[in-house]
Amino acid sequence: MTKSTIKVENVVANARFADKFDLPLIESKLDNAVYDKNKFPGLVYHLNQPKAAFLIFGTGKIVCTGVKSVDDVKIVINNVAEELRSMGIAVEKNPEFIIQNIVASADLGSELNLNAIAIGLGLENIEYEPEQFPGLVYRVEKPKIVVLIFGSGKLVVTGGKTLSDCEKGVEIVRRQIEGLGLL
Repeated sequence: MTKSTIKVENVVANARFADKFDLPLIESKLDNAVYDKNKFPGLVYHLNQPKAAFLIFGTGKIVCTGVKSVDDVKIVINNVAEELRSMGIAVEKNPEFIIQNIVASADLGSELNLNAIAIGLGLENIEYEPEQFPGLVYRVEKPKIVVLIFGSGKLVVTGGKTLSDCEKGVEIVRRQIEGLGLL
């Protein structure tokens, strides 16, 4: 058995930058920022290096998404905080962020019979309706994540708070499918 290589596709994190923000003011000062309160209650801001998107809310909270690693989350959050400070906007000194979700992918390296897997794993933690979605949805209890299993052998893991959560989820799925003799 070879261990699957996990690739982080997206990290979503949030942080509190301030008690409140003047979003029209920030939009006027920040390139690549869009704020239309009639369409969305937050300001949308894109960075290119590293690639990330921010939702900045009037409450002083931000959501960061599109980043490919936890280390990059720290970098982009600090960069945006510094950029806002340089415009005279008050921002917490060291904004702490919380990882809300890591989306990762893996490949088991083999075609899978999803019907047999669905039957073998039982229906408690499985959703499989091939007419509606081509993958099997498997809810893992510990760590609390969701793994999408596709007939190609590819997996998408979501809901992890750490990379370790995602890795454990993939190994649980691998062991269970191997235990059924289906891998």
